[in-house]
Amino acid sequence: MTEHRLRICILGGGFGGLYTALRLSQLPWERHQTPEIILVDQQDRFLFLPFLYELITEEMQTWEIAPPFEELLSETGIRFHQGQVTAIDIDHKQIHITASNQADYSLSYDQLVIAMGGKSPVPTVPGAKDYALTFRTLADAYRLKERLRLLEQSESEKIRVVIVGGGYSGIELACKISDRLGERGRIRVIERSDTILSQSPEYNRETAQKALESRGIWLDLETDVETVKAASLDLRYKGQIDTIPVDLVLWTVGNQALELIRDLPLAHHHSGLLNTNVYLQVTDHPEIYSLGDAAYCEDTNGQRVPATAQVAFQQSDYCAWNIWATLTHRPLLPFRYQALGEMLSLGREDATLSGLGLKLTGPAAAIARRLVYLYRLPTWQHQLTVGFNWLAQPLLTLLKS
Repeated sequence: MTEHRLRICILGGGFGGLYTALRLSQLPWERHQTPEIILVDQQDRFLFLPFLYELITEEMQTWEIAPPFEELLSETGIRFHQGQVTAIDIDHKQIHITASNQADYSLSYDQLVIAMGGKSPVPTVPGAKDYALTFRTLADAYRLKERLRLLEQSESEKIRVVIVGGGYSGIELACKISDRLGERGRIRVIERSDTILSQSPEYNRETAQKALESRGIWLDLETDVETVKAASLDLRYKGQIDTIPVDLVLWTVGNQALELIRDLPLAHHHSGLLNTNVYLQVTDHPEIYSLGDAAYCEDTNGQRVPATAQVAFQQSDYCAWNIWATLTHRPLLPFRYQALGEMLSLGREDATLSGLGLKLTGPAAAIARRLVYLYRLPTWQHQLTVGFNWLAQPLLTLLKS
């Protein structure tokens, strides 16, 4: 009689999901205990999201920031399934998947990790759904690059870009687009609160403010978007409505739980995210873990952890360990988030970094940011390939000249 091989299904190939899978494959399993690890994602590529902005300025190429899953997992023993998760049967421990190149099918699981992330909420502002672009995926970046290319080829003297949201994504996008467009660019950031980067350290916030000012980027605080039109935008500031012309609107506001996650018969936070305990297990379901943008997670001090890449990195280690500990009858570890600092890209060869006693800005911060993220790339093979490419680029540029 063949002994049942335990199966761990990980839904979502972002920072939380992919890094949990990789860590699980590296843990010391006994031969008879080695589980089957399956990673499921709708896309065929992993996206290193902090570098997505570098596509806009063409500082990096797609293969550097979005390697194929099959390539990353080729020597790990992890099986990759590309498809859309359409349903999760909690009672029967089944996942239903729709794949483009085959019939719908189901996978059973013994341990489940839900790390499918969130989505940009559909704006309720009239016209935003029709005329504003989001910036969250590789497809979003390609769409934005194409729009910018067409605007650059036009005969317009000025290219007017409005970015809604003064958070991380909005500020990084504003600086990158400003550097790309140069003198033709007229960039404006709309933020409804009284400050940009409200969750950032003061040093990074002040440095970002200076970066916006040095590039001539307009900043409208305490301002709401009333209507988005094909070539204009209605703004409300202190009860007054102003209409401004615009060529491109980018919407970077908010994060929302996926409908699939909100509809699961599990304990949810009022935001729709899954409630987890300190071990990252979904409430009342110790066989299900959730992390990243899909989970409402509190650390051992009862404080909610932010939905950032840094948190997902750290959660993946704990999640993998706790699954391993459960299956090998060892004690679980409560998640302890360590805030290691914050890095922001502020244009070409410009950034700000604050954390662990360090404060850097300018080219030095940009280099430090790249090196830190190089270390964070998912496999050592990809780290070596990307790192060698970075070293070779100046030499190739010199030879071409």
